[in-house]
Amino acid sequence: MASQKAVPGILYVTMQPKEELPEAQFHDWYNNEHGPGRLRLPFCENGFRYRASDLPSGASTGTQDQPEWMAIYDIEDMSYLTQDVYTRLRKAPVQSQRERDTMKGIHVDRRFYDFVDGAEWKGDGFSKLEDVEKEGEGNVLVAVYLTLRAGDDQGKKEEELAKWYREEHVPLLSKVPGWRRTRRFVTSHLDLAEGKEKVYLSLHEYAPENGLGGPEFKAATSTPWNDKIYAEVVDSKKRRVYNLYYTFGPAPRDLSSLTSPSTIPAESTDGLTKTTPATPPNPPVIESFVTTPDGVQLPYHLSGSASPSAPLLILINSILVSHEIWSDFSTAFHSLTNTKYRILRYNTRGRSTLPPSSSTTQPITVDTLAADVLTLMDALRAKTASVVGVSLGGATALNLALKHPSRITAFVSCDTNSVAPPGNPKAWGDRIALAEKEGATASETNEPIVGTDLAELTVRRWFVESSYASPSLLPKIDAVKDMVRTNSLAGFRDSVKALYAYDFRDEMKRFEGGKGAFLVGGGDGVLPKTMSEMAGALGRDGGVVLKVVEGAGHLPMVERPEEVAGFVREVLEG
Repeated sequence: MASQKAVPGILYVTMQPKEELPEAQFHDWYNNEHGPGRLRLPFCENGFRYRASDLPSGASTGTQDQPEWMAIYDIEDMSYLTQDVYTRLRKAPVQSQRERDTMKGIHVDRRFYDFVDGAEWKGDGFSKLEDVEKEGEGNVLVAVYLTLRAGDDQGKKEEELAKWYREEHVPLLSKVPGWRRTRRFVTSHLDLAEGKEKVYLSLHEYAPENGLGGPEFKAATSTPWNDKIYAEVVDSKKRRVYNLYYTFGPAPRDLSSLTSPSTIPAESTDGLTKTTPATPPNPPVIESFVTTPDGVQLPYHLSGSASPSAPLLILINSILVSHEIWSDFSTAFHSLTNTKYRILRYNTRGRSTLPPSSSTTQPITVDTLAADVLTLMDALRAKTASVVGVSLGGATALNLALKHPSRITAFVSCDTNSVAPPGNPKAWGDRIALAEKEGATASETNEPIVGTDLAELTVRRWFVESSYASPSLLPKIDAVKDMVRTNSLAGFRDSVKALYAYDFRDEMKRFEGGKGAFLVGGGDGVLPKTMSEMAGALGRDGGVVLKVVEGAGHLPMVERPEEVAGFVREVLEG
């Protein structure tokens, strides 16, 4: 049996919050829960929020009949909207209590529209707004809703309307300054089956600076054929004008709504996403995850500036630990910089067991880990970022700066090598064997974990002796030891392969990217000497700065967070 042809279309939703719903709570729910949940669906190609610009003069908000807010999602095949993969999002247990409560405070009109085949026209400069490089760019959307006059000749009227759009109306609109694209839709077969009225929807997109209302636009809407269409074919017309307000990605990122005292802490039903409003001096926090193309889930922690255009600083872990190693550094850095940055830290690949699709096809390399960072940036719609990494994370940061200079504006590579030592496969193989011999398992899942033996051996090498004598550092050392102990053994076995073979030396000679620096703990074995050579070898006259943190070992950001934060600030702002 032949497969049914896909019917592309849009999910089109207008919303008007009721007076009792705080605006910040509305935006936090929509930007950090509802929208990203849809963008994680493989058939949802994009998602945008628009704000009406055609409200009556003097009106501070919309009404139920003329809503202020609109959201639109391009859907690869409308049939998915009837399947459990989508419908489950709108009911318990997947739908959160916060969403149920918030929706009660909103007037919602939710429509499905099928794309009219062949009815898309693009200007020469058109590009997809969902592309990350377009983040921050404005867009004006004019929505025109038409119904046809009643009668037995509906097919003829539809043909006349389509012909007018194709042969006159869109060609004339394309001459309007700023015109980008026109698309036509019709009430979806899904809604028609529910008895809804058939409506033809045209979406006209323009640049923020445009000729709407100008002579070219008036010429396009005042022809004899135009008048005939509205006199003989069209029964009713409605027109709305919107400005682009927010572009969804699959990762929640809106910290601005979390600075309002009216927002409340929220958590998804699966516990994977949490939003914590600001409690000065503590900045707002979003905890969630992204999924890589090969199916690896990367949990992340985003905090800092409420401005969506604030510079992004990404912190990359060493192997066997969680992003909590950066907790004190983040606090110190936000304090030093008056929270003008957004800080993203995440659990790198291998912290948890990897899905078979990612752990059996190709070995993990430093390029794999760099690609994970780019996946995070894309999901958060960050065009550029600065990166700081330690150990394997330091190699990842350096690799990103060398291979992706257009995305990485600055890097600090900590406690790492420019080339994998030849003894790495054996040394790490021995450590894997030690963990396997202990046979430790997680108490809740019974999954094999690294265990105490390797954790004690590893952490003892990572910290200098004086830190073990410090009452303030002992709890931090114990916390790191527990991170190592509880790391997935399978994830460790897979991800450590990235340390087996890499060599940046030739690329370093040609480096002409952004700002760069190196940092190392003074007590980290031979690495101070090794990294001094790396700093001199990076492709610039005189090399780059090397910061040696005395009284620290392999994880200086744990032992000396304020000093490391101060140096990173100097690199980014000096």
